[in-house]
Amino acid sequence: MKRDTVISIAKGIAIILMVIAHAEAPGWLCKFIFEFHMPLFFITAGYFFSLKYLNDEATFVKKRVKGLYWPFVKWSVFFLVIHNWMFDLGVLNERFGNDAGGVTHPYTWHQIQQNLWTILTAMGGYDQFLCGAFWFFRGLFVASILYLIIYKLTIRILPTKIHHAAPYVICLLMLLICAWKTYEGLKIITLVQGGYRDLMGCFFFGCGFIFKQYVEQYRSFISKYGLALWMTIVFGLIVFLFSKYLTANMNWRSTYKQFLSLPVPALLGFLMTYNISLWLDRHDGWLKRFLVYTGDNTLNIFIFHIVAYKVVSLIKIWYYGLDIRQVGCHMVIHEYSQQDCFWVLYTIAGVGLPLTFTWLSQKIRKRYQSI
Repeated sequence: MKRDTVISIAKGIAIILMVIAHAEAPGWLCKFIFEFHMPLFFITAGYFFSLKYLNDEATFVKKRVKGLYWPFVKWSVFFLVIHNWMFDLGVLNERFGNDAGGVTHPYTWHQIQQNLWTILTAMGGYDQFLCGAFWFFRGLFVASILYLIIYKLTIRILPTKIHHAAPYVICLLMLLICAWKTYEGLKIITLVQGGYRDLMGCFFFGCGFIFKQYVEQYRSFISKYGLALWMTIVFGLIVFLFSKYLTANMNWRSTYKQFLSLPVPALLGFLMTYNISLWLDRHDGWLKRFLVYTGDNTLNIFIFHIVAYKVVSLIKIWYYGLDIRQVGCHMVIHEYSQQDCFWVLYTIAGVGLPLTFTWLSQKIRKRYQSI
């Protein structure tokens, strides 16, 4: 049976959008992207959730550990080990940092040990300047396992004849919990950053599972009535209006207003991306192959895109004659970022270098396996 690559294309688009936003693209574009790109990853993850795991929890948890916890630990520890060395190389410094003026510092031996403990026990403690997107690993790990637990509890509570309503009950429950949490400014002290991203991630994970139940009907509907183009335009316009007048994203410090502003553009942004992916999937060619490959290898882009940015930062420093220490800016050099087009080069490097590394690694692995 031919593989359905629509979701892989959607993930490929989403990861590219993430790299564009982190590259400090024009403000209006970043706001537009932030409305839906991270929820999209949770939705696509929930799309692949299967009810078989309700009776095989161990397999599901093992997959989550292997696919999320272990890569997080491995690379967080790697960047922890090289953190102080990055100061010696000039990649990090105490003069230039994020756009709010915050900088990073070399770790003491005690801080190294504490960060290691936090990495292992709470999926936190990662290098904020080199691993700024690593919160997603914890967010999806917690959200997916939480969804499984709540699903099992829900079908125990609900009468058998309405078990089919469980996914909707869970999503509603998660929204109510997040509403309470943000309205009162509550924090889950056992989760790094307070748990907002994890709980909203569980909601979007559930939305992905629900969408999977209706995906064929959705495809048939937009195809039968020729609505794909117009729906995509309308969805994109609504997301843009939200980004302009009711800006929201999955920021861990989201306010109640930002929480209320997030679900609609996030879900419509997913449908917009899905429609585009569906169209691209019907047209074989290099673009489809590239996006499928990108979507299948988002992990390395998550891990290495910030490091890859440093190559372009060196070019920008040379071009403008800036202080060489600006290579330590997080995530990119902020000076002139809203006037020039270096964000395009940052995007190319942020996506292209990790994918090149992935492709070479796969080639080398295959060669050794064939010996």
